Amino acid sequence: MTMSLRASALILSATLALSACSQGGLFGRDDAVDLNGAQASGAFGSVSDPRSIAYFNQIVGDRILFAVDQSTLDATSMATLDGQAQWLMTNPEFIALIEGHADEQGTREYNLALGARRAAAVRDYLVSRGVAANRLNTISYGKERPIEICSDESCYRQNRRGVTVLTVGAGV
Repeated sequence: MTMSLRASALILSATLALSACSQGGLFGRDDAVDLNGAQASGAFGSVSDPRSIAYFNQIVGDRILFAVDQSTLDATSMATLDGQAQWLMTNPEFIALIEGHADEQGTREYNLALGARRAAAVRDYLVSRGVAANRLNTISYGKERPIEICSDESCYRQNRRGVTVLTVGAGV
């Protein structure tokens, strides 16, 4: 096996292993919902139910976007996060994992740190709006979980994001 073939096989194996790990749900619980692209199932309500995860995901908005190399919130992001804070305060039975993501530009280490700053910015804003800090956890995926894959600004823009993923649970 050549070196590049081995490297490709290793990357594929690691990707498959990470995908398998992510199937266990948030905090290893079966009641978690991954809203990074999956539609909320009927078990979590419909878009017409303002108390449902589907409503939060599609109407309130589960994600915000960031500028290149930034973790600061713009007015559009703050408006979305204001809606998230209001929804979370009205629905105390939910907890959230805030994911920080980056585009593929830069090193893995840089993007993990940038994703962590982005997730922290979202968490800090939600806390400043009254959401209890013990209901919010953060994680950085850096550039490891892109939703768009191409070497173009249109893809990079979608990958520079913070995503609020909900699960049912009392406290963290």
